[in-house]
Amino acid sequence: MTRLIFLGRLRDAAGHGERVVTLPAHVETVADLRSWLAAGDGDLGAALHERGIHVVVDQVICNRETENVRDASEIAFMPPLSGG
Repeated sequence: MTRLIFLGRLRDAAGHGERVVTLPAHVETVADLRSWLAAGDGDLGAALHERGIHVVVDQVICNRETENVRDASEIAFMPPLSGG
């Protein structure tokens, strides 16, 4: 089981802050995960594919779409950070 966490405006797009899922066998990478989520919810998919969305796998920021998520226990999606 993998806990998915949606932060900031992604929480609104997902309709919830987190959910626990069993990743399908074909979901191996960050790119696969984004595509799988997009197939189930177009609005969330569009939000996850926006520029600057960070993916954090087991508390490590992943900068590559090829990063493996297969054995992750927690994956968080974060919108770009801004300061002021």
